[in-house]
Amino acid sequence: MSKFLWSYLLISPAVLGATLVVSSSAMAADAQQAADALNPAVAKAETAETSEAKLNALAAVSETTAASEPVEEISQVAGNETQAAMADVATAAPESAIVGANTAPAEANPQAASQPTSEALAAVETTVAQPVENSAPAAQLETPAPAATALPEQIGAVQLETPAPAVAESAEQSLPKPAESVAQTAGPQEQNPATTLEQLNQYSTEGAAGGETEGQVTSVSQLSDVRPTDWAFQALQSLVERYGCIAGYPDGTFRGNRAMTRYEFAAGLNACLDKVSELIRGGTGNFATRDDLAALQRLQEEFAAELATLRGRVDALEARTSELEANQFSTTTKLTGEAIFALSDDFGGNVGLFGRDERRLGSDNNEAVFQQRVRLNLNTSFTGRDLLLTRLQVGNGRNFNLGATSEGTQTWNVVGRTDNVVALDTLLYKFPVGQRLNVSLIANAGVWDDIMPTVNPYFEDFDGGNGALSAFGQRNPIYRLGGGAGIGFDYAFGGRGLLGGVFGPTSLSFGYLASNAASPVKGAGLLNGDYAAMGQLTFTPGRNLQVAFNYNHGYFNRGNFGFDNGLGNGIDNLGGFTGTGAANSLNGLSEGFDGFGARKVVTNSYGAQASLRLSPRFILGGWAGLTNARILGIGDAKIWNYAVTLALPDLGKEGNLLGLVVGREPYLDKLEASSSLRSFRNDDSYHVEGFYKFQLSDNISVTPGVIWVTNPNQDDRNDDIIIGTLRTTFTF
Repeated sequence: MSKFLWSYLLISPAVLGATLVVSSSAMAADAQQAADALNPAVAKAETAETSEAKLNALAAVSETTAASEPVEEISQVAGNETQAAMADVATAAPESAIVGANTAPAEANPQAASQPTSEALAAVETTVAQPVENSAPAAQLETPAPAATALPEQIGAVQLETPAPAVAESAEQSLPKPAESVAQTAGPQEQNPATTLEQLNQYSTEGAAGGETEGQVTSVSQLSDVRPTDWAFQALQSLVERYGCIAGYPDGTFRGNRAMTRYEFAAGLNACLDKVSELIRGGTGNFATRDDLAALQRLQEEFAAELATLRGRVDALEARTSELEANQFSTTTKLTGEAIFALSDDFGGNVGLFGRDERRLGSDNNEAVFQQRVRLNLNTSFTGRDLLLTRLQVGNGRNFNLGATSEGTQTWNVVGRTDNVVALDTLLYKFPVGQRLNVSLIANAGVWDDIMPTVNPYFEDFDGGNGALSAFGQRNPIYRLGGGAGIGFDYAFGGRGLLGGVFGPTSLSFGYLASNAASPVKGAGLLNGDYAAMGQLTFTPGRNLQVAFNYNHGYFNRGNFGFDNGLGNGIDNLGGFTGTGAANSLNGLSEGFDGFGARKVVTNSYGAQASLRLSPRFILGGWAGLTNARILGIGDAKIWNYAVTLALPDLGKEGNLLGLVVGREPYLDKLEASSSLRSFRNDDSYHVEGFYKFQLSDNISVTPGVIWVTNPNQDDRNDDIIIGTLRTTFTF
């Protein structure tokens, strides 16, 4: 009978459904042995009746199959030879095995790997898996998969995709292999374990890579190509509705005529065994019949090698996991880091004529420099959804001596100390409240890009070494007004209401940061010192467009105003990581000068930024910002900035990036003050930046680039700033 059964399994995996309906749970067979021993006569009679019923059922299957439509032939041979071979399999061969058609897994689109893992345009995209005909395995029996918990690198607002520090591995797309013909194989004990494991690995990725598997169906009527007149209809109905271990394809089909491999069968059998075990443990009354158990036991014996290999893989993974857990740095913390080596030189001339008294503060004697900065990030998660970020930073990246301007500042120059002293940089804790709200508690060196998206993919790298070279090229400068310790909120509207329904996925971000929150002295502290409050609405109307509008209100004590992340250099010390000296000092009025004391400043800033992906390898972006500054006791001033960016990712090689930035760093446009205080020059001062990041490996990139600033400090009497840089970035 077994040979007769397997000969039909060669025709179609639908026969598997007919066998599995009578092979549901071998676990209860032992329970019947004791009853048989007590009543041998009854057991003998039942056995005889069972054998007769099986033969009748198989005969009925044979007749139905003969009358049904012919199925696809797996291999073509001469007619007489085929009949003789099948007769030999059914009656004479001592053992038979099935080698079904084997298809290569449908690999993921390699283009997907070229997208940066954090590029914000895809963060809000709904992915719909499309079926790939004849490239995935047959409708699969569901198998439980272990859940994987990933440590969140950042819990933020609805974001565009941002470039990941490591290059994602590309996936290769392969075509289906031609079906193999039916053949005899060695018994399980003669099979090569390495080959068995390789084939199991291949099967485990079939269908999943192409996204072809569907969620568990609950009724056989959900399978559009299965009809009540089909000879295996009752078998499928039992597997679906009784045992729940059959899944279809996303298009709602079962594809019962598709050939299968022994490994597919072994995995499916294992799924049904797990389901039967669950039913028995749950004490359900829907037990399998005695015939089911007997047939299932035979299947277990036939596929013992494959099932043993599956269990061996699980045991090996558990052993490896235990070893990693025993030797890891921490059960809750992951260490990541970045090191920047930068070779730079200034090829410009004299700069730095200060507009108020025309003192020349710059120099044309800048030498070539070799600078570095290292960041170590301790990313800790206690629940799998939260993040405690502790960043240590050290570097020696001093700015070039460019006098009274902060234009051309590069990202590794954004560091508190430049004397190679390790210092605590960012310290924050992010956690979710419900499904839509994320909260950020920031204890040290917080900046606005820790709370809200800056909508500048590929260029934004949080002042790191994989984006733009300059601090200006990373984001709209109004994100640099204020910083320190405080709190931030980010609420995602999703697809509900006016905002989510009309404008696409939308987020509202808000935060408060105090620059001297730890100081108890008068005029400082969390509420009585320098502070900034900022809110932002981020819209994503489509998968290729994102737009954000923000507002920043700030208060700065004497000498502390500037686009400097809330660093606050104090009186007589020009600050800022971007912008002209006239803008960062409000023509010297916030810093003070001979005969004039420094003044406090209150600001209201407005910004708009957008990013448009015209194609996966052509991203256009830009921003504009206006800062209305009130110099207390003096008057008002206006500071503008704007830029246009162009990113060409994967140019020449996957992971590479060509970037262009053209715009104006923050410049003082108007100043309402007495005639003796409002004299300043306002010549057009443009920032032009180009760089090409070449990805040597997943962890190393080299970026040559140039920064060109015309009319520095908005004064055409100054020579242009031309900075050449070769940056090497190591990420780990």
